[in-house]
Amino acid sequence: MKKLKRFYAYALVAVLAIGSLTGCKSKGAKETNEPSKSTVTNDTSETTASETGQTELKEDTINVLLPPVSPTYQDNFDKWTKEFNELYPNLTLKIEPASWEDVTQKLDVQVQAGSPPDIAFVGAGSIPKYIDTGLLLDISNIATKDMLDDFDQNILNYYKNGEGLYGMPAYAEVHGIGGNREMLEAAGIDWKKVQTDGWTYEEFRKAIKAGTIKDGDNVKTYGFVFACSGVTAADYLNIFVKNAGMPDAFNKDLKYAYTSKNFLKLLEALRALIDDGSMPAELSSVDAGKRWNMFLTGQTMITGKGLSVFERSAKLNNDKIDAKDGSAVEGSIKTEYIILPVPTFFGNTMSAAGAIDGYVAFRGKQEPDPEHLKNVAKAMYFLASGQVAAITCNDLYISPICQSGMKAMADLEAPEGKNDYNTKEAALLTSLISEARPDITPELGAKAQKISDEVMVPKFQALLANELTPQEMYDAVKAAAIDAFGEDGIVTD
Repeated sequence: MKKLKRFYAYALVAVLAIGSLTGCKSKGAKETNEPSKSTVTNDTSETTASETGQTELKEDTINVLLPPVSPTYQDNFDKWTKEFNELYPNLTLKIEPASWEDVTQKLDVQVQAGSPPDIAFVGAGSIPKYIDTGLLLDISNIATKDMLDDFDQNILNYYKNGEGLYGMPAYAEVHGIGGNREMLEAAGIDWKKVQTDGWTYEEFRKAIKAGTIKDGDNVKTYGFVFACSGVTAADYLNIFVKNAGMPDAFNKDLKYAYTSKNFLKLLEALRALIDDGSMPAELSSVDAGKRWNMFLTGQTMITGKGLSVFERSAKLNNDKIDAKDGSAVEGSIKTEYIILPVPTFFGNTMSAAGAIDGYVAFRGKQEPDPEHLKNVAKAMYFLASGQVAAITCNDLYISPICQSGMKAMADLEAPEGKNDYNTKEAALLTSLISEARPDITPELGAKAQKISDEVMVPKFQALLANELTPQEMYDAVKAAAIDAFGEDGIVTD
């Protein structure tokens, strides 16, 4: 089994080439107990606070609420709390595990009670919600420059709101599409070239037509299936719109973007894929579970939403098939998952939709102790960087978005059978994640979200079900946008 030093070389080169990461500076341990080089790498073999002569440091406990971020993430809690205490002997990291199903509710209850944890795992998109509570901490004045410089600055900026910085990212996961390698090749699709150069809507449309297989009048395999029901109802449109010249709901002049004629053209293009027969007519009822089941059972060549970790999921199911394990998906076939970029529309450049998740800090009702806040920053950075970041990202089949994590990743073993081409593609797409927009105010964001929830999502569902036309959906969105932002607050072209 290779070491990741070789395995992730492509990813490191790709990220460094765009200059989005700033190298963290090496400093010796200071008398103020600021993080040394050992903090940057989570390497306890270097100088720690206890070795600088500081024997009178005040003991402190940092409380953390964490979900199962990756498949083995929670298995490491005892190890990480021990390593943190070895790094900072006066500090205790107390982690409360939670499931994905109840972590948000548990956090919200604690926040409403005025006694939140010091640190919680929160998606960047939820920052405005917690700012409104008055308990979310701006970490720009408690985290050191070395800490913040370690991260990909575009990804870090997703935790900015206005002038404040409200968290440290754990990872950036691209939301895109992925294909069955054998089926792609059978359809004549050069997936390696697509990974490198991307593809246009026209090329994509032709490819999924070629990948659609019929048995008489019945479709045996669709060229493309995207989950569009339940919690995934908004994903298809939100991901594809970024490659149609609208990376955000607002342009740089803070005008609402989805009133552009390109939005209408996008709706027409997406509807055409169903009319071609390359996607199922009942697409609006396909949820995430059914989408993945269709992929594993050979009912679709390309699937979405796609995640890097799906390569791992497909391999695990393959292993069950080989072992004749009854827990393999019923009727499933062996598949190799290939990461693919979303096609571009109307001559626009390739972008990527990213899920940015990470760590945020809270205060209680009482004025927080300045020394405690510094300790919270140390704990947050410990979790978001170095070996912890490397282990987490390795588990998710993605590359770290901090220099220290990249360095630590080189010393980990690669997941067995990991596809090198997927590794490079994931790194490339991460570098293309659309620019963070901290200039979009919470007020504007809330209005756009209201239009999405009340107009865009239900109308898009109706469009997919062929219950209304692209023009009718576009007109409804435009009317809602004018009502929310006024004639001067929308894009007209």
